Formats: sequence, C-alpha cells, structure tokens
Amino acid sequence: MVKKKIAKKDSTKKPLSDEFYTKDGKKATLITREGLEKLNEELSHLKDVKRREVAARIKEAISYGDLSENSEYEEAKNEQAFVEGRILELEHKVKNAKIISGKRKITKTVQLGTTVHLKNITKKKDELEVYTIVGSTEADPLEGKISNESPVGNALLDRAKGDLIKVVVPAGVVEYKIMKMS
Repeated sequence: MVKKKIAKKDSTKKPLSDEFYTKDGKKATLITREGLEKLNEELSHLKDVKRREVAARIKEAISYGDLSENSEYEEAKNEQAFVEGRILELEHKVKNAKIISGKRKITKTVQLGTTVHLKNITKKKDELEVYTIVGSTEADPLEGKISNESPVGNALLDRAKGDLIKVVVPAGVVEYKIMKMS
C-alpha cells in the first residue's frame, strides 16, 4: 500500500486585503490611472472601430454565397467572437477597477505601487533587481512591473527593508534581500 503525503497548509500566506476586492465583494482589477486609460482606449477602439471592420468583413463574406464552405465567413465570425469576448473582458475589468496610486503614502512595508530594489542572495549577484508591484492587468516583467499575484510579488507584500524572503518559483527556490523601497 502506497502512502500519500498530505500537503500542509501554508500558514505564511497572508489573507487578501480589502483593497483587492470591490464593495460588492468581487475581485478588483488593481490598476494605475494610466493603465485604466489604456484599457478604456482599447475598449473604445474595439467598440467603435474593430466591431465595424469585422461586421463589414462578415457582410462581404456573405456576398460570396454558400456559407458552408466559405472560409472568409468562418474567419470573420471567429474574429467577431474574439472581439466580443475581449470587449466583455475589458468592460468587466474597467467596472471592477480600483486605482492604485504610484504616489502612495510612505509606508515601511511593500505595498501595491511600491518600487523594490532586491539583492538576489541565491545567485550572489552584485546588481540589484528592481521591480514595481502592480496589479495583474499591468504586469510586464520586461519593464520591471510584477504582479502582486506572482510568486515574487506576493512574497514581497507587507515586507520591510532589510527583510530576507524565500520564493518558490518555477526554476526553484530563490532568496532575496530587500535593499531599498520607494
């Protein structure tokens, strides 16, 4: 008989703050003012421009006749489904948006909007890694913006300068020291 290991609940996980939820209890889209503007721009482009373009393509494809073997029609219908799905997704994000300010009150711990300078203890690198903690909608690791839901972002929340943190990432366990926060 094979014994299964029972995973212990991780007691280091912090309960999510009210700032992660809307007033009606739904998960909030945490985003900066600039990020919200980008979402609104994309939403209006999809509604005002892309919808019309796709409708024109469908109309043109229908004019070709037999829809059962009409690849242009199928492609246009697929694009229409994608556009409508993206519109619904963006409307949901905008509706549940909670603005996180880059100019947060000075705190002694890492919060959303905080820029953190980390020393990678595991790799013993002299160069500091710099990340800004943002909501998942705006995350872009190539620009140094990591999500509060990512392993590193989540581990940094509510930590202070000088703290050592161990993070389980796909590549293994990495240890960081928080050198500076701004």
